[in-house]
Amino acid sequence: MATIDLQNISMVYGLNGSSHTALDSVNVHISDGDFISLIGPSGCGKSTIIDIVSGLKKPSGGEVLLDNVPVTGPGTDRGTVFQDYSLFPWMSAFENIRFALEHTEGISGKERIDAEAKKYIDLVGLTNFANAYPNTLSGGMRQRVSIARMFSMDPKVFLMDEPFGALDSLNRIYMQDLLLHLWAQGEKRKTVLFVTHDVDEALLLSDRIAVMSPSPGRIKEVIDIPFARPRCRKTLAASREYIQLKSHLLSILYCEMLDDIEKQEQKLTGSESAA
Repeated sequence: MATIDLQNISMVYGLNGSSHTALDSVNVHISDGDFISLIGPSGCGKSTIIDIVSGLKKPSGGEVLLDNVPVTGPGTDRGTVFQDYSLFPWMSAFENIRFALEHTEGISGKERIDAEAKKYIDLVGLTNFANAYPNTLSGGMRQRVSIARMFSMDPKVFLMDEPFGALDSLNRIYMQDLLLHLWAQGEKRKTVLFVTHDVDEALLLSDRIAVMSPSPGRIKEVIDIPFARPRCRKTLAASREYIQLKSHLLSILYCEMLDDIEKQEQKLTGSESAA
């Protein structure tokens, strides 16, 4: 499996001749097999962290270590699921998974690749939709294909950026349960970095939750989730400890939102005074 270390990560963007600091001194250690969620207000840099760990973006400062080796670009050791599905529209569900397998090290031979692709299509309950194209599938089905594709590649790390954010409540519950079911299979669990805005989702899925603050994005607090696995969402949501943790998380996020609004108002007032 894999460990991930984010060491003093910063990200600065140029904006109309000036600069904007999206991330500043982000430090997180993710242990082997750990499921950690990033949660925080919009604009705090959660998706930027996913892009940096995946190798799609290079940080302005600091580095990401995967098993103590610096990340310098994308690789098949990291599988990513985005909110917008990211499927090839000209390929069927089966072909999308097959394409990923064709570009995965250690898997070769048409029969083996076809068998693996079919296995994962069946695993996510899309046997009857294997030949369907993405534009004919519902949002939940498309996300099942994306998750099946990620699992089929057998990466060391799962990176998931708001994967269920666009789904309705029932599909979201189904996808959360499916993710946990797939993640728990096998002898060892994968290492997961998961971005969400949903406090209940983070509490259900995670071993730890990293709460981020905006402007610039920093890790404000990392909270250990004490609930044993497997978790029953009905029992969990009714427990006193769950209610207390949820209240604590919401209070942090609310305070961060108020602080961000105050900062924006101060900037606006300063700009008007200068004018």
